[in-house]
Amino acid sequence: MRTYCFTKQNYFSLFFYLSYFKYQRFIKIKHLYLLIFTIISFIGFSQNPANDTLVKDAINLKEITISSDDTKNNQMAAQVISNIDKLLRPTNSAQDLLRLVPGLFIAQHAGGGKAEQIFLRGFDCDHGTDFSVNIDGMPVNMVSHAHGQGYADFHFVIPETVDKLKVFKGTYTAQYGDFATSGAGEFNTKTNIGKSMVKLEGAMFDTYRALAMIDLLQGKHLFTKNNENFYIAGEYFYSNSYFESKQHFNRYNIFTKYSAQLNNNNYLNFSASTFNSTWDASGQIPTRAVSDGAITRFGSIDNTEGGKTGRTNINAILTTALKNGGVIKNQGYYSYYDFNLFSNFTFYLHDSINGDQINQTEKGRSIYGYKFTYEKNSTLFNKQLKTIIGAGTRIDDGQTSLRHSIKRTILDTISIGQLNQQNAYAYLDETLYLTNKFSINTSVRFDYFDFSYHNFKYDSLSGRKQVPKVSPKLNLYYDVTNTVQFFAHAGYGFHSNDARSVVIKSSQNNLATALGYEVGSTFKLGKSIIMNAALWGLDLESELVYVGDEAIVDITGATRRLGGDLSLRWQLSNNLFLDGDINFSHGRYKALPDKQNFIPLAPTLTSTGGLSYKRNKGLNASLRYRYINSRPANEDNSTVALGYFLVDAVVNYNTSKFQIGLTAENLLNTTWNQAQFDTESKLKDETKSVTELHYTAGTPFFVKASIAFLF
Repeated sequence: MRTYCFTKQNYFSLFFYLSYFKYQRFIKIKHLYLLIFTIISFIGFSQNPANDTLVKDAINLKEITISSDDTKNNQMAAQVISNIDKLLRPTNSAQDLLRLVPGLFIAQHAGGGKAEQIFLRGFDCDHGTDFSVNIDGMPVNMVSHAHGQGYADFHFVIPETVDKLKVFKGTYTAQYGDFATSGAGEFNTKTNIGKSMVKLEGAMFDTYRALAMIDLLQGKHLFTKNNENFYIAGEYFYSNSYFESKQHFNRYNIFTKYSAQLNNNNYLNFSASTFNSTWDASGQIPTRAVSDGAITRFGSIDNTEGGKTGRTNINAILTTALKNGGVIKNQGYYSYYDFNLFSNFTFYLHDSINGDQINQTEKGRSIYGYKFTYEKNSTLFNKQLKTIIGAGTRIDDGQTSLRHSIKRTILDTISIGQLNQQNAYAYLDETLYLTNKFSINTSVRFDYFDFSYHNFKYDSLSGRKQVPKVSPKLNLYYDVTNTVQFFAHAGYGFHSNDARSVVIKSSQNNLATALGYEVGSTFKLGKSIIMNAALWGLDLESELVYVGDEAIVDITGATRRLGGDLSLRWQLSNNLFLDGDINFSHGRYKALPDKQNFIPLAPTLTSTGGLSYKRNKGLNASLRYRYINSRPANEDNSTVALGYFLVDAVVNYNTSKFQIGLTAENLLNTTWNQAQFDTESKLKDETKSVTELHYTAGTPFFVKASIAFLF
């Protein structure tokens, strides 16, 4: 029998649109609520554990066994990026890869160079406050960032270098701490690109992209006679976008990675990257300005918004196999980061003469990190026991500021200071296989935060504070047959507050606690249908909303979310696959009165799905949809963020020497909004302010063509 691993190109997707869960139907058992966990099973590759290389097998969902040991060994992973998804879903940047997470939506609202908003499991995660993003074990989220807590700009990653993605929904995984409330995504880059490639793309709205990925060794050796891989990738992207004011978006990325089996016991991964981006933006526009005919949907009130940013990373991982069967992994990383953003959300609300444009900066932030894990399989009372011990630290050091500006000219400084923040942690994770059907996973994580901020203008706003956090977790798995598995998860997690708020306020909500719980099942229907169903809940001690105009955090109170996820993957034939996901959430503030306790911008119903035709060579095609329903934009639902239904299509033709492709986004040319906010603003000719929906217009019909040469 084959062994199936949660790795690269492995799952294939299929969908039936299913049932709509109503809040009243949720079963309450004391403080536990049943919940749903979308797990997608994967097939098609076997793995060499020594160096994580993959050997291609035929894709056949009929052969998958739900209760395989690999399911247990990866029991917290919801799914891994498959090759079909990466090739056949529209991708303009690595940030778009986040949409491969079932139920996750993104929205851009300040130019293409800024991190997108993230929506998942009833959370408006802002730019990452409640979703942890990681690449090759290195955190992407920025703590105490000038624009928002947990800011996760993923644009420094070249999409074609991404090999796989593990998804962890909820608060149940010990290896993830800060921001992993709705979940976490762990991206891994390729160790071996196979063939070198040069790729050119051209699209509407003056959009161009060039990519080169070069295998530097081509089977030769550099430092060792063992298995070695070394490649470099470079990307340049330019777009004026679809707005009336040209975006002048420039981005370049360079990435290189070396991996080698140094000897029989040691394996090294080393990577380095640099990224830079500049852009102009039209910002969020008020509904009334479009209704009055003052501007169009693609116009702007202040077209001098925009910014620039850059990030340079160095990352090294040494994996060592011990004589006792254990495996040790040591990782060290360093990042250097700059950020300079001009925004105008309220126009002339506060300054009727110069306007309200603000400038948020991160000057020379350095991030130092170290991670250690020890993994060992043993026995306890003649039962198989898997132990993982982890520890690490992360230090952020840099200057952050908020300034008042007009047309990118600085008028005065509102806030400026030096951040120094450290997070040290350790965790113990144990999985005991009590029988060949039942396993239990328990873990506990300890975090220690040292917040320090020196305000250069007002010393009374400076300070230092240390905060500890303990997060226990429990996961149960029961294999009914080799095609049916039940699971139950419960665990504590947290998201941290901004250091500028922590050092001047009381101890509450510094590390806001999240309690998550869920039950569900992964099972097969017939031979070619795989389904995943779960009911979930999450209680959060406080929604921490960053107010960028004032560089403060608004502590809005405790919330409860209840929801359900349902996924289906169906192999219709050898080459035809159907996939779909539907995600429901019901969230409310706990302390506010009924009908005044909506969680602003929290998605309540989302669904994605599509039909894909996939061959290793020749024609490939995909037709996909994404849907999010309208949702409250404020606590009393008096302002509504509008939902949308979009259809995308991709056609590729692949040979061993070249690839050509055509992508069409928003095939039906639907009018839709990306980011949407309930905002109080005042236009220059208005005598009083108006509170209403402000939004960034979504992409109209968009076509992109590409050609790639392999050698």
